[in-house]
Amino acid sequence: MEFLRNLIAGVWTESCADSYSDLVNPATEEVVARYPAGASEDVDLAVAGAAVAQRSWAALPVEKRVREITEWARAIADQADALAWAEYLEMGRPPEVGRTAIIRAANAFETSAAQALTYEFESVIADGDGETRILRRPVGVVALIAPWNYPLAGVLSTLGPLLAAGNSVVIKPSEKSPLSAVRLLDRSPLPPGVVSLVLGDSRAGAPLVEHPDIGLVHFTGSVDTGRRVGASAGAALRRTILELGGKDPVIVDSDVDPVTTAAAVARGAFMNTGQLCTSMERIYVHSDIATRFVDELVQAAAQYRITESSSGSTELGPLIDQRQRNLVHEHVMDAVERGATVLTGGTVPEGPGFYYPATVLTNVDETMSVMTEETFGPVAPVKVVSTFEEALECAAKSHYGLGATVYTNNAEHAEAAATLPAGQIWINQWRGGGPNSIHEPAKNSGMGATGSHATYDAATRPTSVYRPTLRS
Repeated sequence: MEFLRNLIAGVWTESCADSYSDLVNPATEEVVARYPAGASEDVDLAVAGAAVAQRSWAALPVEKRVREITEWARAIADQADALAWAEYLEMGRPPEVGRTAIIRAANAFETSAAQALTYEFESVIADGDGETRILRRPVGVVALIAPWNYPLAGVLSTLGPLLAAGNSVVIKPSEKSPLSAVRLLDRSPLPPGVVSLVLGDSRAGAPLVEHPDIGLVHFTGSVDTGRRVGASAGAALRRTILELGGKDPVIVDSDVDPVTTAAAVARGAFMNTGQLCTSMERIYVHSDIATRFVDELVQAAAQYRITESSSGSTELGPLIDQRQRNLVHEHVMDAVERGATVLTGGTVPEGPGFYYPATVLTNVDETMSVMTEETFGPVAPVKVVSTFEEALECAAKSHYGLGATVYTNNAEHAEAAATLPAGQIWINQWRGGGPNSIHEPAKNSGMGATGSHATYDAATRPTSVYRPTLRS
């Protein structure tokens, strides 16, 4: 049995915690490792080591920092198979599916770090009878609290700018998926202490958020936990970025191809077993094509097979644990009790593993949890609307605002889609966009702009230095 340890100042260190918990593979329900419950003493040691390392790391030329990060990013891509296997052990995702996600995340890690080479860490402006230099300096030690649904991608998609800007980072992975983070950092080539790791549940997370030497908290997770993180960090006047839950809508207009659109929506609803913050969780389809679209969506759902193998991208791994499967099934049963129709799926499979089938529901409305609360599972609820305007109105009615997707060939409708209250809006391509885009979640889905220069803005603190013009 492997007992996982913390990485503190470059040394794998036993936790000060007085208890350990089992890490269970949700595909087999077998214990694969044990991890410490977490302790504030671990956090104190990690932050102290990170603070020492940060000073020398920030003193390096930015080109040197970017070069070292690039070397690590490429090594991560080379190790994708082994890292994907670690993710399978901790969260059950088919390794081939995980491998693709890790390679993409490693590429994003490299690309985002390279943006430091063009970011203005120093600028000069004329200011009255003198000049002002604007210096953007690193905030110091960053707490990065990562989610369990994409354990490595959740870290790598954020880490590049934090490090390239000159900060050190203490990572606290979810207690549901700590193994892959251990494997990731086991081969980190960065100087000791630049990236540290503390394991555990809230007994590690809370002290990390509250630590007086943390300059920025970057948290990805649930709305409820995000509220507590935000309140705690706010009380300490700590800068915070929160990416929280979503209940993303998708609008299917009357003029799109129902076959290809249904396949795209199935991918958006069932990828990663629906355990994705920007999963398509509310589907509004125009009545003109609703029958054909729903038929095609049911056929597409059948392609998402429950399996432990790794032969294709349409395979469904398990949900992360029994609690999550219970919540997903409760949402489906609540909908059925209120009048929804299950066209496929909707039953708990027999046997080991926390699996749940790709499920399509119709006759849904906003009295049902499946249309109002984050399900985070492979469920596609479809509501038929009579006009695009009705779909737009329904899509906007949510206390979430992470993302939204609209399929339409109507230019006016595409323009109207941009009014949806969401941080990211995709027209005719789910999760599209390049490395230079920035966004900020709306409503209860979080706060703090990220992406491209916005992440560097968050990872640095501007200081103005004024000097008057010398007169002879």
